[in-house]
Amino acid sequence: MAADVIRRMQSLFQPPAYSSTDWVWHPSVDVYRTRDGWLVKYDLAGVRPEDIEVSAVGSRLTVRGVRRDWGVEEECCCWLMEIAYSRFERTLELPGDLERSRLVVEHRDGMLLIRIRKEERA
Repeated sequence: MAADVIRRMQSLFQPPAYSSTDWVWHPSVDVYRTRDGWLVKYDLAGVRPEDIEVSAVGSRLTVRGVRRDWGVEEECCCWLMEIAYSRFERTLELPGDLERSRLVVEHRDGMLLIRIRKEERA
C-alpha cells in the first residue's frame, strides 16, 4: 500500500511522456512518408548527439540514449522540475525491412532527424 502511495505521488511530478513503471521516458516523434522513403523526427532537446543510439532491426527503428542534467547556476534550489533527465527509448514499427535501407541521421536544433531510404538493388 505504501508503494502505491509513493508511486502515485511521483506520478504527480512527472511529465506525461515519462513512464513511472520502467523509469524510461519516451520522446515525442513525428513520422512523415516522403517521395523516396521516410522521415522520422524525434524531440530530443538537451540530448547530446554522442548520447544517442539508433538501431534498425527488421521493421523496427529504435532510438535510445540519455538526457543528462547540468547545473545552470551554483547555490540554487530546485523549485519545479518537469524535464525528464534519465534514459529514454522509443521503438517504432515501420513498413518494410529497415535493415535493407539506408539511414541518414542528423541532429539539428534539439531534434533528431532520421531519413530512411530504400537501397537500390544493383
